[in-house]
Amino acid sequence: MPTPFPHRLRKHADYQIVYKAARKQFGKQIAYFHAPRPAERRSDTPGPRIGLTVPKALGKAVDRNRIKRRLREAVRHALPLLTAPVDVILHPKRSVIDADFAVLEREVSVIFRSVQAAAERASAKKTNEAKPQ
Repeated sequence: MPTPFPHRLRKHADYQIVYKAARKQFGKQIAYFHAPRPAERRSDTPGPRIGLTVPKALGKAVDRNRIKRRLREAVRHALPLLTAPVDVILHPKRSVIDADFAVLEREVSVIFRSVQAAAERASAKKTNEAKPQ
């Protein structure tokens, strides 16, 4: 039996917070949103949380489930790249079904690196603003 995924974005309200706080960004095969997690929501999971949305427009249930399985596995491999307390939502394109898994893994890694870099820049900016001059 597989272990539960503790870094999963679960609640609809959490998805809505990310959608409101972030802009949609685009990769080659995956669009994504990311936002720092508010301090009052950090007690659940200390690190990042990842959400997947695969709309019905991407195919029948079999295709959507296959996309989700492949993305979950790519996220599992790339998760150590992301350490900041951020929420990330991944929106795959239809081409993910036919894409090579190595390409999919690489794209998720690139997305996580950019999200981590953005989170580090935001925290550095916040600490610089907090310092008295």
